[in-house]
Amino acid sequence: MKTPLSTDIALSRVIPVRSGIAVYNMSWILGDSLTIDNNIQLIITGCGLDVYLLNDNKSRIICRLTCSSEGRVAGTIEDLRCENGAHGCYFVSLHRPEGFHLQFVRRQDDGKDKPKGNASWDTITIETASINTPLSWFIVDNLTCTDASLNMTSYACVSNHSRCSDALRSFFTTSYYPGYLCQCDNGYQGNPYIPDGCSLDQGYIQVHSGGNCTRSCENIIVPYPFGLEEGCSAREEFLLSCINSNLQISNSWNVSRIDVNRGVIDLATMESSSVGLGGLSNLFTASGKDTYSVHFAVAKLSCQQAKQNMTQYACMSVNSTCLPVNLDNDDAGYRCMCSPGFDGNPYIKNGCQDVDECLSTPGICRGICHNTIGNYICTKCPSKTEYDEKTKQCTSGKRQKNILLGIIIGLSAGFGILLLGISATLLIRKWRKNIQKKLRKKNFEKNQGLLLEQLISSDETTTDRMNIFTLEELEKATNNFDHTRILGRGGHGMVYKGILADQRVVAIKRSVAIKQGEITQFINEVAILSQINHRNIVKLFGCCLETEVPLLVYDFVSNGSLFDLLRHNSSSSTSISWGDALRIAVEVAGALYYLHSAASVSVFHRDVKSSNILLDANYTAKVSDFGTSRLVSIDQTHVVTRVQGTFGYLDPEYCQTGQLNEKSDVYSFGVVLLELLLLKELIFITESGSKLNLAGYFLQELKVRPARDIVAAHIYEGATEEEVNNIASLVELCLRPRGDERPTMKQVEMVLQSLREKVSNKLHVTPKNDKEEMEPLLGPRAEASSRSNMTINLAKDVNASSPYSQGCFSLEREFMATAELPR
Repeated sequence: MKTPLSTDIALSRVIPVRSGIAVYNMSWILGDSLTIDNNIQLIITGCGLDVYLLNDNKSRIICRLTCSSEGRVAGTIEDLRCENGAHGCYFVSLHRPEGFHLQFVRRQDDGKDKPKGNASWDTITIETASINTPLSWFIVDNLTCTDASLNMTSYACVSNHSRCSDALRSFFTTSYYPGYLCQCDNGYQGNPYIPDGCSLDQGYIQVHSGGNCTRSCENIIVPYPFGLEEGCSAREEFLLSCINSNLQISNSWNVSRIDVNRGVIDLATMESSSVGLGGLSNLFTASGKDTYSVHFAVAKLSCQQAKQNMTQYACMSVNSTCLPVNLDNDDAGYRCMCSPGFDGNPYIKNGCQDVDECLSTPGICRGICHNTIGNYICTKCPSKTEYDEKTKQCTSGKRQKNILLGIIIGLSAGFGILLLGISATLLIRKWRKNIQKKLRKKNFEKNQGLLLEQLISSDETTTDRMNIFTLEELEKATNNFDHTRILGRGGHGMVYKGILADQRVVAIKRSVAIKQGEITQFINEVAILSQINHRNIVKLFGCCLETEVPLLVYDFVSNGSLFDLLRHNSSSSTSISWGDALRIAVEVAGALYYLHSAASVSVFHRDVKSSNILLDANYTAKVSDFGTSRLVSIDQTHVVTRVQGTFGYLDPEYCQTGQLNEKSDVYSFGVVLLELLLLKELIFITESGSKLNLAGYFLQELKVRPARDIVAAHIYEGATEEEVNNIASLVELCLRPRGDERPTMKQVEMVLQSLREKVSNKLHVTPKNDKEEMEPLLGPRAEASSRSNMTINLAKDVNASSPYSQGCFSLEREFMATAELPR
């Protein structure tokens, strides 16, 4: 039985959480004349709390609210998908018709890492779900309807067609509530507490607006009795809106289809058990499962009552009939439907049209079908014909034989064509495979594969480390160079992650096109690089020469680049330590010194930058990417070449002269040292909004303030002022505009190693010897006999040996003028 005296309520409480207080209480108790029809559905949000429900001096825990150290954003009342207990959000349904009392107790193990200013840690939020809770009320001046009817002067049910009902038994308890309420009789609606307040539904009005009404929203048809404009719908509840190409009913539900003959409206798919039909008129009742569909009634009248007033009777079409609709609130309703054999809109004149069953349902007759108004007639097939189940028609026996023969011929021809197609496909695949095999062989010879094989076979040390891979091996290793295997892209090629047949994880580099004249040089380069064996240089396993551009196979380094590490640390609360920064600098300097000091040939890297310094699983630095490196004989001091590299790391003297030497790598290494010291990007934006080059910024600032004010605060905290001054002086030397004013990588490595030994001795830790024995290809490396005050002495030596110390022009001033450049 329905309870007309009801209203929807929405509860929302926010309890501030204060330091030192562990228990919080929240009560919501109804009066004697109020009760809740359904469960109370609450969303509770908070962090680090146990939630208890108190009842009759007893308590039971209903949920636990936990959060990560980052906290969470509190849920809204529309958030019905919060997982129980997860992320500080809990959805709970309480069986409390008279109200409830909740208690929140802070757990001791939560809140240790509470972030400042996070609302989800500082508050407890309790609010009802998106559908408001129905709250019923009743009259309590008399216990029952019988008692109330004894005194008609105070009797509340004064309207005709009204009746009295005792207060309902609680749905959640076995007790009765004292009091009574009034209701309109079935088929009537309105206010039973005033004279003539209950009346039949008069809301449906026939509209005759001609063709001036819009009948579609985007691609959805809006048939009468529904409408989009005032005066175009039969009743107010059927007035729809077209908002942003979405057809909506009650301004809350999107409509996907309206079928007036079936009396169904399809809404957006939703969980009916969770949200019901909130916002819709009580003329609609739920139906369907796959899509959220609702049946509708045109009025709260029975068919018999509706036919008593033909001016408001909805079934306007001659070939239509009235159907009863059972609404959710036990009210009787009705709708219209076209009679059997007719289809269309029963709510307009001549809206139901005859259906030609012979066309709409082939095979409805096992013979000849004849359509009639509202029905159809079947007759037998003519003589010498019979009904064909496949064609759904009457056909002759001869025709059936011809059809069977045609089927046999068609199947034979089809199998023949299929066999021919398979044979052609196999031949084409074999032909393509031969072409690919010849092309790979041609590329192998063009890329000097025979020369590389001779170089490998002539050097026993190279044979153990250098491999010539086939293209098929690398395709299997990279899943045909799948885009998900891409590790990075650069100006010199693309790098893929691969897993070889022996389960080694490698990085495979596909370089950009190189000139045919450079192939021999490339092969010599590969042969020499394969002999490099240094713990701080990425190992070259081999190459593949069967492609247009040779592929290089390197050892896979798992922890990304130094650039990624610095960028992550600059944006996070923790930063790289002074000891780790110094260790990485020593490792990179040692690797570059190793490359420059080869006995038979030197290697100028030419692209030293933080993104080309990789970090393995132990965060050991590995110098990589020799795509632009140049090999130089031992008697050469420089090579003249086209300027290549990365802006910000490029040696200014190399940019002007095109002469590449080992001091060019020294300058680039100085910029990497700056990145480790300042923890800033190469081109960064100052507080004033201007863009500055990192090297130019450092050299300018060093002239006007001490180094301790320039380096990153985290670095300065881990180092002494003397250590910061020493390494700042070393950076200043490396960034000298003229190459002959800069130290060699050997001198740089010695200064850094000495500084690291001092730092390690200060911490009473013996540093691990990062130097390895060089391969026989390299000569012995001289060690410094004394490293004290090395940075100061190094600066003096460089300045004293420079013929440009009293130079006629200043390239440094020229470089400083370009320090502030756009990215």
